[in-house]
Amino acid sequence: MTTLTLPTPGGRLAPYTLQNAPLPRPASAPTFNRIAYAAAHVVVNPLAENSPWLDASVDWDTTIAFREYLWDLGFGVAEAMDTAQRGMGLDWAGAQELIRRSLTAAKPRNGLVACGAGTDHLAPENAKSLDDVIRAYEEQFAFIEGLGGRIILMASRALARIAAGPDDYRKVYDRLLTQVKEPVIIHWLGDMFDPALKGYWGSTDDYAAMDTCLSVLEAHAGKIDGIKISLLSKEKEIAMRRRLPKGVRMYTGDDFNYAELIAGDEQGYSDALLGIFDAIAPAASAGLSALAGGNLKEFNAILEPTVPLSRHIFQAPTRFYKTGVVFLAYLNGLQDHFLMLGGQQSARSVQHFAELFRLADTARVLRDPELAAERMRRVLAVAGVV
Repeated sequence: MTTLTLPTPGGRLAPYTLQNAPLPRPASAPTFNRIAYAAAHVVVNPLAENSPWLDASVDWDTTIAFREYLWDLGFGVAEAMDTAQRGMGLDWAGAQELIRRSLTAAKPRNGLVACGAGTDHLAPENAKSLDDVIRAYEEQFAFIEGLGGRIILMASRALARIAAGPDDYRKVYDRLLTQVKEPVIIHWLGDMFDPALKGYWGSTDDYAAMDTCLSVLEAHAGKIDGIKISLLSKEKEIAMRRRLPKGVRMYTGDDFNYAELIAGDEQGYSDALLGIFDAIAPAASAGLSALAGGNLKEFNAILEPTVPLSRHIFQAPTRFYKTGVVFLAYLNGLQDHFLMLGGQQSARSVQHFAELFRLADTARVLRDPELAAERMRRVLAVAGVV
């Protein structure tokens, strides 16, 4: 068994022995009885000569290879979302290139892709009217639809800044949803993920905001595939799920409670569009395969150990969860370095990474434990921990 020295709570060092074998990989892409999108991260080009806090230099080959890995495990890819550091290192120009490359790579393998459309090329302070916001959305819609892509209608920082109340949200979404070519997924991202979205839908009371959002869904149900909510509250998701118009899906974005929300209850279940699926893809794939086979016990046995890992990765400040996602990709040999756009590899502590390593072992998501241990040692050495 592989042993290494890790920091422990309290600032000490102690040996840790890896205890769990990785989950077996499927021989072919499995089929699920839930729609499951993994929001995917981007890989930095480590050899680019630039200012890492300011410039976005992406390793496109490795970034697309990671999407192929997700497709092979049965997932759709939610592209150019916040997991890809959209608005936190990846701008609209970078997102356009990412979307173009991802859609091209998906075609020969019939990979499922849905693409984030927002207003991030419009600085919030430059939005003077709702029409400015609408035009910004329309520009991104046109780009994605022009490539034949499906749209995830992302929340807008500009709209959150200038909207006077619920009616302004209704006006914007009404205008947008009357013109989309195919049904979209609406993304309600909570302010724990992005503080600039506080009070989205016109209220800081999530249940009042839910009423406004539902009024939009009801008015345009034929143009909406589903709603993804990222509020980290299973109670709110279930309450909204039970009120959805017929034919509109609930896509869980709850990285704290996804297992039970996907399993569902006697009144329904959630499909999935999750950032954590980037990090736990083999376990999520195996669990969803078991669920599709009617084996709820196995589904729970596989996914329940991943929940503590996910809650650790998404702990406050939640917006830095991307650091943990990329760290696991590095440990698992899916990229050769631990660098991120905007230098965000520094957003979490060595203590955080040590606990993430232990929880990843427990969840059986370290693909090659010896490689993961060696890479963990390298990160600790850079931090001065020997």
